[in-house]
Amino acid sequence: MANPKATPQRSDWQRNHERLVATAAALVAREGAQVSLEEIAREAGVGSATLHRHFASRQALLEEVFRDEVERLRLRARELAAGDPRTGLVTWLEELTISAVNTRGLPASLAAGAGAGPSAGDTCHAVMREATVTLTDRALAAAAVRPGVSPDDLLALVEAVAQATEGDPPTALRLLGLALDGIRP
Repeated sequence: MANPKATPQRSDWQRNHERLVATAAALVAREGAQVSLEEIAREAGVGSATLHRHFASRQALLEEVFRDEVERLRLRARELAAGDPRTGLVTWLEELTISAVNTRGLPASLAAGAGAGPSAGDTCHAVMREATVTLTDRALAAAAVRPGVSPDDLLALVEAVAQATEGDPPTALRLLGLALDGIRP
């Protein structure tokens, strides 16, 4: 996510930056967070020096990939909260699970390299929890899920399914679907 207060960059700089972030996200989903920076640069069609001009460190690149995904999910939760409560909650949990499956090792990698202050993982968890609480509360109020369904239980479920199926989105969705049958009213 580019800094909106920064000086506007040339269009080729912006294109390269966006391509590097998108390529890194795709390679993390496919190979995990330990994918090499050289492979990211090669797949993005730029040289290693270009990658290093855009990102001072591996940590900086991975943090931007993660921030972009968290922001995408935050906006998606807001969109889902405007629709049918049950569909919104189920769709949210599916998309959150796929995101967790596709960020293979990214939160742990970021936590390992974090300095002082709140980590990206802490911020992500707060955003995801807030959205899950909102969507769960709406579904409970509409009697679209059975009483007693807890946002924290749903987040634990998503995390467990994602860990068990890392790198395998179809299996993750199948297992999540089986579990979500248990929250029907």
